[in-house]
Amino acid sequence: MTSEQSGPLRVVVADDQAAVREPLAAVLGLAEDIDVVAAAAHGGEVLEAVAAGPVDVVLMDLRMPVMDGIEATRRLAEEHPQVAVVVLTTFADDASILGALGAGARGYLTKNAGRQDITRAIRAAAAGQSVLDREVQDRLLATVRTQARPPAQDLPDDLTPREREVLALIGQGLPNRGIAESLFISEATVKTHINNLFAKADIRDRAEAVRRAIAAGLA
Repeated sequence: MTSEQSGPLRVVVADDQAAVREPLAAVLGLAEDIDVVAAAAHGGEVLEAVAAGPVDVVLMDLRMPVMDGIEATRRLAEEHPQVAVVVLTTFADDASILGALGAGARGYLTKNAGRQDITRAIRAAAAGQSVLDREVQDRLLATVRTQARPPAQDLPDDLTPREREVLALIGQGLPNRGIAESLFISEATVKTHINNLFAKADIRDRAEAVRRAIAAGLA
């Protein structure tokens, strides 16, 4: 969500099953700060809805006919980079997770997520943050641990000790609130440290931060 925007977040819900799509759209519409502006049965309809816009966030299923969620996410990243994508799917295999995050998704949730988890992820994505389901974090960590580690100097020398602490806690899968509690600082201070270390280390999102923390031996 940009600083110029006022009013609720404009969300598109994409799922090929009407029995999932319609109740989900109805439940999300109950949130005061979320306005479900369209529901899509496949990636092509997502692109049409975003083109008709404006749209802030797409809640994206992965396995859909015509155009799947990964391809739709990739197209959105190229054609509408201001629109955030949060994946909501039953699939938590490595190919799905890495494919979606590599295509540009900011969040990845499984359909075990509750309404509060989903709305929280939508708000975070609109604010430029990444939210990963705990199961997804665990799979991502396991995948990275099986890969060869790059040298420790992969991280820049000018990271402060506190920024390294924050990166290590991100690597352990902690959200901002958990990091704040661990370090006895405010969430606002955590966000400042994250912004600084992301800029210094050229980290794009939280998923990459997890990978970099593990590769550097911090997690």
